[in-house]
Amino acid sequence: MSAADVQILMDMGFSKDHVERALNATGHKGVEPAMDWLLSHGPEIEEESRSAAAAATATATSEPRLDLTAAAGTPAATTTTVTDNGGSSEEQQAGKPGEEQTAKSIKCDVCGKLFQSNLEVEFHATKSGHDQFSESSEEKKPLTEEQKRQQLQLIEDKLKQKRAEREEKEKQEALERERDRIRSGKEMAEARKKLEELEMKKILEQRRREKEEDRMARQRIREQIEADRAARRLKAQGGSEAAAAQAAVAPAPVAKPPVAQNTNNSSQNYTETRLQIRLTDGKSLTQSFGCKEQLAAVRLYVEMHRTDGAEPFDLMTTFPRKVFAENEYDMPLDLLGLVPSAVVIVKKKSVV
Repeated sequence: MSAADVQILMDMGFSKDHVERALNATGHKGVEPAMDWLLSHGPEIEEESRSAAAAATATATSEPRLDLTAAAGTPAATTTTVTDNGGSSEEQQAGKPGEEQTAKSIKCDVCGKLFQSNLEVEFHATKSGHDQFSESSEEKKPLTEEQKRQQLQLIEDKLKQKRAEREEKEKQEALERERDRIRSGKEMAEARKKLEELEMKKILEQRRREKEEDRMARQRIREQIEADRAARRLKAQGGSEAAAAQAAVAPAPVAKPPVAQNTNNSSQNYTETRLQIRLTDGKSLTQSFGCKEQLAAVRLYVEMHRTDGAEPFDLMTTFPRKVFAENEYDMPLDLLGLVPSAVVIVKKKSVV
């Protein structure tokens, strides 16, 4: 039984016994079916309540009495009723002319309302805060048709009000959930946008590095071409073959130091390197590492993310082809020529 349904119906003026009876009769389907049942069976419930109250009152106020009539030949006018305490009823009536009559209801001394049961008194005291009650010989009169219509209208108004409050609460909750959804969507969109920006920056940086490497390679090719042209010119002018050969070879030492120097400077400017790691099953992993990280960090990353099994392996490069030795795993990546980008191949460890 729902305590909320019981409390709502009790707030409308129904007693707890009637409310529980209505909920049981309607199968606990809610407030409205129980209220309809109470309104349709109201007269029957009131009649049963009055009958039960009258029976209880009669049982509580009845006292055993003994009627003694005069003996044979004695005038019947001398009949006397003797109670169980030894005195006659006439003496008690004469001795107690102001004796109170049987209590038929309980009266609130503050507002004057009448109640038929202690449950109604407790409900009224809880709702109004009144704490002064006394027994009364007045009988609580049943509601008239007009009062019943007014009570029914009051109940319907309360139901409408509670329904409106519930709908308003549900509407506010729906709006709050929609706000949370929108706020969560915005946060996810912002996080996705930041991630895309970081990825775009990495791609642009990679492209810039590749362009710089291409430019340096073209520069070296142009220098070599110029050296070859100078050698051919010397040979065409009638110089000796030794001089031509010396002219063809001479620019090389001059051109190589700047190239080597630029390469070293370029490596020193890089802080990260991007490695493409090809596994034995054909799949590949791509990850960025610090230029000063050891090759052992790459091997650890492969061990944690590989999908081609757990067999022992070596790392190698294809251009130039080289299988890294055990002592090289403690060396930084820039000294191993793996900066700014490189392809590393996972190779099954050779069995000696």
